[in-house]
Amino acid sequence: MAVHQWTETLKKAKKTALISDGKRKVHYLFEDGNEMAEEYDLKTDGLVMRKWRHKTTFGGQGQWTSEVGETSPTGATSDLIKENSSNPLFMRRDTKTCFQWRIRNISYPLEVYSVTAEPMEKCCVIRTSNKKYYKKFSIPDLERCQLPLESTALSFTHANNTLIISYKKPKEILTLEQELLGELKKLKGTSEGDIDCKTQ
Repeated sequence: MAVHQWTETLKKAKKTALISDGKRKVHYLFEDGNEMAEEYDLKTDGLVMRKWRHKTTFGGQGQWTSEVGETSPTGATSDLIKENSSNPLFMRRDTKTCFQWRIRNISYPLEVYSVTAEPMEKCCVIRTSNKKYYKKFSIPDLERCQLPLESTALSFTHANNTLIISYKKPKEILTLEQELLGELKKLKGTSEGDIDCKTQ
């Protein structure tokens, strides 16, 4: 089963841990040269951030791309090149039992939204009946474990100009996350050490 393949890939990865700012920061270096960086809240054990860096075609290091957590603007933080703060902002922030996405700055009433799972395309689609917003997004966790996309696991709500989409984690993912967390807690994480675990 593919879940076991991903579990083995995680186990074989070279891992370094750092405890800093109330977070467990873990850096993974995979056999294929790709890297993953994660941050977990020490109090809740919740995943706060996950980023990936893939090898380029010529074997160099690519840019970090965010999968979970706030996406900070890359490069210069010049005031001239800021995203419009009123634009819809799409980000993923998981809970213990759900993969969860938030779209901020989107003020239409709940009945305007439609969120569907498209198993053949392996993605979810957000549409608005007023044709003002459209977005496709995938769930990499399911793809890595080759688990199907289930329409019944998907739900959404709207509050404070934010659309919140939840996808109930399958039991295979919950088991994998518990096992991984157990492994990560065994890592000898240094406090504020000089391990290069930077994600910028």
